Amino acid sequence: MTTENTPDVADAAGRTPARRDAIDINDFVYGATGARIRRLTMPDGERWFPAVDVCGQLGYANSRKALNDHVPKSHRDFLETVTGGYGLSVPAGREWRRDLQVIDLRGLIHLVNGCTKLSCRTFKEWVVDVIVAVQRDGGYGLDSPRPTNSEPAVTAPVVHALPAQVADAIVRLEERNIRLDEQFAAAQHETLLAQRATARALERIADRLDTLFAGGGAPIQAHAAVPPQPQPVRPTAEAVLDDWRSRMSVTEDVWAVAVTIAPVLAAEGALSQPLESIADRTGLTVHRVNECLRFMRKHACIRSRGGTVDVSPVYVLTHP
Repeated sequence: MTTENTPDVADAAGRTPARRDAIDINDFVYGATGARIRRLTMPDGERWFPAVDVCGQLGYANSRKALNDHVPKSHRDFLETVTGGYGLSVPAGREWRRDLQVIDLRGLIHLVNGCTKLSCRTFKEWVVDVIVAVQRDGGYGLDSPRPTNSEPAVTAPVVHALPAQVADAIVRLEERNIRLDEQFAAAQHETLLAQRATARALERIADRLDTLFAGGGAPIQAHAAVPPQPQPVRPTAEAVLDDWRSRMSVTEDVWAVAVTIAPVLAAEGALSQPLESIADRTGLTVHRVNECLRFMRKHACIRSRGGTVDVSPVYVLTHP
């Protein structure tokens, strides 16, 4: 079994499967979804894809509902069940959980067919052309180079290029993704600079306060002693989650972040963890964690309070 984008794997006896794809699996999946989706390739050549990755790329807000609506049960399963059927163990790494729902290539195509994103239109139109050709001509073929007399005949299937309309769509998607990556990198750089400036400003304020108190202002008279102020009662994590649930409509990703940070905010009053740490605990990307936190700030669940010395953002609860 292999992960990611390695198309050929050896079976239990160490042999490489003889079956080859008519179209490269990387190009095919990218043409269908507009992204390089991680995958598992089984010893018999069967591919399985994390359902959450495919649904996220295709714009489905609720992956569980999307699977129930579009993918038959025969084309989806849990990772542990799939690998166990081949006598294999679950791949190592946080991103490969035992209860991770995976779909085969047919399930992926079902999700693409149910997707309403404009970027999927070219692939779906090509699928329609294939079906019409099969009905009209009894089959659909891809052009492949023929061997010359001096070349030996090739008995194994030849890997063909994608149809022109799908290949053109891939080129456009790649260009768009490159532009988006550049814009995201620039925004991240500006955010880091702003966080560093905020952290330096907070340090200067703290230094001024330390100097002021160390200088010894007017002495406080004994009869003017200030009574101790009662400490505010911090809410429980359950109360925080109930309050957030009433403020916003919660998706799976937002709720995963909310459940992760609520106990910290309830216990410590502030959250100063790096986004990477939250991403590791939720299984989401750093970019998606940042989007979820921005969504929670927009609905007045939390508010930003500067950053730490290592440029990690600090968030506190927004009380009604």
